[in-house]
Amino acid sequence: MTAETQDIKPDQGHPDWHWYAGVAAFGAGWLLLYRQLIPFSEWATALLPVGRHSHTGEAIAFFLYDVPKVLLLLTLIVFVTGVLRSWFSPEKTRAILSGKREVMGYPLAAALGVMTPFCSCSSVPLFIGFVSAGIPLGVTFSFLIAGPMVGPVGLGLLFGLVGWKIAAIYLVFGFTISTLAGWAMGKMNLERYLQDWVRELNAGAAPGLEEERLTMVDRIKIGIEQVAEILGKVWIWVVIGIAIGALIHGYVPEAMMLKIMGGEAWWSVPAAVAVGIPMYTNAAGAIPIVEALLGKGAALGTTLAFMMSVIALSLPEMIILKQVLTLRLIAVFIAVVATGILATGFLFNAIL
Repeated sequence: MTAETQDIKPDQGHPDWHWYAGVAAFGAGWLLLYRQLIPFSEWATALLPVGRHSHTGEAIAFFLYDVPKVLLLLTLIVFVTGVLRSWFSPEKTRAILSGKREVMGYPLAAALGVMTPFCSCSSVPLFIGFVSAGIPLGVTFSFLIAGPMVGPVGLGLLFGLVGWKIAAIYLVFGFTISTLAGWAMGKMNLERYLQDWVRELNAGAAPGLEEERLTMVDRIKIGIEQVAEILGKVWIWVVIGIAIGALIHGYVPEAMMLKIMGGEAWWSVPAAVAVGIPMYTNAAGAIPIVEALLGKGAALGTTLAFMMSVIALSLPEMIILKQVLTLRLIAVFIAVVATGILATGFLFNAIL
């Protein structure tokens, strides 16, 4: 929260009900736009001289759907966390989640991620909101990992493909990786590797702020300021990251992947992770590839390691996160999560 935010005064030009009506209109408009994303992407793609199911058509439709989706999520989440932040400064939030309560924060964040039906790029807005609100970095990473890796969509599709036993084991492994990876990163004291503007955002929340001076309208204004500040810094990287993801999504080199991961050699698991990281799709998009790999004889652990890396460590996600995290912190994140994924792949291959 900036110094200017601390000095915010009640608006003298508009009655309070104008602000409340504006928030209600924003919510209704947001919901309407969000529900029209798929029809819009299909309609806009159909206007172009490309086949809808061609590589180019798939890439364009994916881009036209994912960019507004992530930007809409980012706007809503940053606004809500900005309003909530007017009650809970980063210092107060860290105090609430300190000690034993912080230990419980890791599995709770992972559980929230499991229940959140977002892909990796769609989870980034919540991650940014959590970080800007002062929630411990390790706890936020537990959410960021669990959300795309073990979401309800992927679990449901995996259940239909390989049965409930494998899906349940996958859930346990994914939840454990998310919790332990977040805990490990929390113990590394990596907050100093956040981008400068994020650290300044947290440092700017004055502990002496007299919360009783703020009306609800003041808190709404704080939320709007947060949207303008954060969205203004990251929107272009959202577009760039998803553009790269759309190209990868439309031109998936499935034949090459089948060749690399079709056997059971020891190196197939790290190869699967190495191939999966640069790619981008959600759980629903990864399942058909998983099905094809299994049909070609790929080992289950190898295939699941590929699935985890695609949806938890995608290149577009890293490009967007670069606006919040330094390269060193991103490298630590990739290394910790990739280690957990490799362990999962080898263990699945060993026991199944």
